[in-house]
Amino acid sequence: MVNAALTGAPDLARLPGRDLVEVARYLIPLEANLVQGCLAASGVPAVLADAHLVQTDMLLAPALGGVRILVPHDHLQQAQAVLEAFARGEFALGDDADVGE
Repeated sequence: MVNAALTGAPDLARLPGRDLVEVARYLIPLEANLVQGCLAASGVPAVLADAHLVQTDMLLAPALGGVRILVPHDHLQQAQAVLEAFARGEFALGDDADVGE
């Protein structure tokens, strides 16, 4: 399940003492990894927070709020654009995609 990219003041999601901002949360770690890969492929450095903890016990995912995706503050606008493109399906593979089978 996906929480939409943060709308509103990014300062609310800013980590104290760090230049990282939370841009999205996912209850399923695999989805968070997929989005992190799309961000990285688009040139946005992104890290996952709480992914290992959520994978350890999936029942904790709702209590923790899921896996957080964090990006540097200076990449915030680019990350939001990538998240919007992902939501529109622009990163989806077509039926004819060569996936190395």
